[in-house]
Amino acid sequence: MSAYLTFRRLVEKIIYYTSALGMVFVIPLMLLTTGDVVGRSLFNKPIAGTFELSEYMLAVIILLSAAYTQQVKGHVSVDFLTSRFSPKVQQALQVLTTLLSLLVLSIVVWQGIVLGLEEKAVTDQLRIPKAPFKILVGVSGILLWLQLFFDLIETIGGRKEGESWTR
Repeated sequence: MSAYLTFRRLVEKIIYYTSALGMVFVIPLMLLTTGDVVGRSLFNKPIAGTFELSEYMLAVIILLSAAYTQQVKGHVSVDFLTSRFSPKVQQALQVLTTLLSLLVLSIVVWQGIVLGLEEKAVTDQLRIPKAPFKILVGVSGILLWLQLFFDLIETIGGRKEGESWTR
């Protein structure tokens, strides 16, 4: 179990730092959008390429933060129906939904990497290559997949939310 804990701690640190890297793009995105609005409204001169840059910065923020959001249980969950079931049924449903999520995410990772490696196109205005962003879908998907896998192990092991293997 020690190798598992070491691997999990390493992956969770990577997830934390990739999320922090994603947050670095929030302020430039905000400043670019504000500058574009001010330039468009006051001077009738928008900033060229704002839409493309905003689109890609937003993608980076979301993709690099998805696994961390799962790590801190920040994703929205609706349990008004499942909360009425017994703890065993709730655990079984959690295992089932996590397994389905892992399956879907495996396809996303696979296709993100395959399509990213095949991509040759660039954006229309700024000529930014699209391939790195498609590959980022696969890479960030791997981190989210790993975090979901850790959650699955916790659920099967009967750990309650808030309890941790690493503490």
